[in-house]
Amino acid sequence: METKSENRAFGGVQGVYAHPSQVTGCEMTFGLYLPPAAERGPVPVLWYLSGLTCTHENAMVKAGAQAFAARHGLALVFPDTSPRGEGVPDDEAYNLGQGAGFYVDATKAPWSTHFRMWSYVSEELPRVLFNNFPLAEDRQAVSGHSMGGHGALTLALRWPGRFASVSAFAPIAHPSASDWALKALDAYLGAGSEDILRHDATLLLRQGAFKGPMLIDQGTADPFIDALMPEALAGAMGQVRQPGALRLQAGYDHSYFFVSSFIADHIALHAEALGARA
Repeated sequence: METKSENRAFGGVQGVYAHPSQVTGCEMTFGLYLPPAAERGPVPVLWYLSGLTCTHENAMVKAGAQAFAARHGLALVFPDTSPRGEGVPDDEAYNLGQGAGFYVDATKAPWSTHFRMWSYVSEELPRVLFNNFPLAEDRQAVSGHSMGGHGALTLALRWPGRFASVSAFAPIAHPSASDWALKALDAYLGAGSEDILRHDATLLLRQGAFKGPMLIDQGTADPFIDALMPEALAGAMGQVRQPGALRLQAGYDHSYFFVSSFIADHIALHAEALGARA
């Protein structure tokens, strides 16, 4: 593993690291914020999965999360959103290819060799993190934005017991019913594939509630709101009586101005679920 940078922030350390990935077949980069409490021993972990076109850097720089993570004694993990580099396939569309891994394991060419982001964020990157940093493997939570909100919800619902809480900002909530989201999922997994249904948070939630608190924020001025389909997720939450809330935030869009406006609420929710202490 290579240390790209380490910067002091709010008494802790914001690092950027790279490592060769056997899962994606290329070098992968991630950000990790360790709060001051990590100097005394392992700390709880909040995963933050980013959205389309993003790298590890967007949320790390724009969300304003480190101050709140330091206050609550939480580590923050910022994975990249896709494999990258020479020989990794790409597409001219912003919602397919590099920067648009959708947190699935592709089964169709030319994507299947490298685009295995489900296995990367759920299996390989956790091994790297817990083997190298003072993190508490039994105290994890997950959040994300847009495509990353989709990833956070599906991870939480498909790995029962791993995450104490889950939250999302403007998630792609019902991708199997959204033509916009299906472009990538059809390309990666095959049109009509059963695998697509296994990566749909609304369908997964209808099968049973998540065992911890769930918080979803969605801006009403989001230009993608029709494709994101928050109403489908809200219906599923009601159907299974999911503990938590889906909040429609008047006038907010899809940007990091939206995310940074409500990130404190999300970190406080996860800190309480994890029993975190600064």
